[in-house]
Amino acid sequence: MEKRKILEEFMILFWLFILGSIIGYIFEMIVVLFQKGYFESRQGLIYGPFTPVYGIGMVVYYLVLKSMDTRNKIEVFLVTMLLGGITEYICSFVQEKAFGTISWDYSHLHFNLNGRTSLLHCTYWGIAGVLYMTFISPRIAKFKNLFNINQTSLKVVTSLVLVFMVFNITISCIAAERQTERRKNIEPTNRIDLFLDEYYPDEYMDRIFANKKETF
Repeated sequence: MEKRKILEEFMILFWLFILGSIIGYIFEMIVVLFQKGYFESRQGLIYGPFTPVYGIGMVVYYLVLKSMDTRNKIEVFLVTMLLGGITEYICSFVQEKAFGTISWDYSHLHFNLNGRTSLLHCTYWGIAGVLYMTFISPRIAKFKNLFNINQTSLKVVTSLVLVFMVFNITISCIAAERQTERRKNIEPTNRIDLFLDEYYPDEYMDRIFANKKETF
């Protein structure tokens, strides 16, 4: 694959991740509003309206569905139902193993798998997959045309957002890891730990990640 095509593909994947993360954040906020009657943070990263599990899910949709080359909604529903469930399970598993926390627990629902996903939520993923195929997938071609017309401008914007997201993901991970250490009464051992304790204390982290639960 030529360099131009690789760059184009990377930019599609990146912006799908951003779009999916934002849509997921909005969806989660609406669900919480209906369930609890008030807004509560459902951010997956410290800065910005991003819930990455949905961004990862949209990237997976793109990679798999384009190789399937189908518009059959039943097929898309069944495939994305499975893909979403697997994505949700893996994200929950990785979060628990890395930080000793989980952000969702479906143990109270029927037909759940270790509380990490459930038949109900897999159904939601399937519906999201059909919506993706209907409304988002057809517009990817327009993005490719935009890439051809304004390649330089798009590269600059993508680079800036990419730098921000790399920082955002990095600081979110190390701040979450440091919070886990504080909960285990591990004292700071270096300047980074002291910085994290000062600027990302438990009160701040708990407000950002309001639905996070410890498992250790």
